[in-house]
Amino acid sequence: MTIYDKDCYTHQGQPFNLRALRGQVLLVVNVASQCGFTPQLKELEALYQRYRDRGFTVLGFPCNQFGRQSPESAEAFCSFGEQTFGVTFPLMEKVNVNGANAHPLFVLLKKQAPGVLGTQAIKWNFTKFLVDRDGNVIARFGPRDHGRPLRLAVEAALDQG
Repeated sequence: MTIYDKDCYTHQGQPFNLRALRGQVLLVVNVASQCGFTPQLKELEALYQRYRDRGFTVLGFPCNQFGRQSPESAEAFCSFGEQTFGVTFPLMEKVNVNGANAHPLFVLLKKQAPGVLGTQAIKWNFTKFLVDRDGNVIARFGPRDHGRPLRLAVEAALDQG
């Protein structure tokens, strides 16, 4: 089972074909609008713009599980991301990333890349999963992990294929 087998939907509720991204490096992120890490949306957009022509895509999934920091609908989050941070990378449906109702994509991502001490739970907004061109998670980054280390990991993944 790979990420390409998981059903996903856009922020408008339309089916999103993950299989169409096969062969690309992906960064899958649970995002929020009212979090101290929300300014990372600008950085994620810059990564997307810099590397998309090399086969890189960021997928942002709004999530309200951490401090209720994303109470709006997925569509409202998309408008916020576009207007406030110039986000053009795909913003997806609003999801749960932990618990019994966790989205199957995040269940798989957490299984492939457990966190500290092997825990699978996502601890906060802006946890990032770097996925290789074959759909395998190659790295997991916590909310505080961004900037140069994230950029270098994306570059290394892009250079692999």
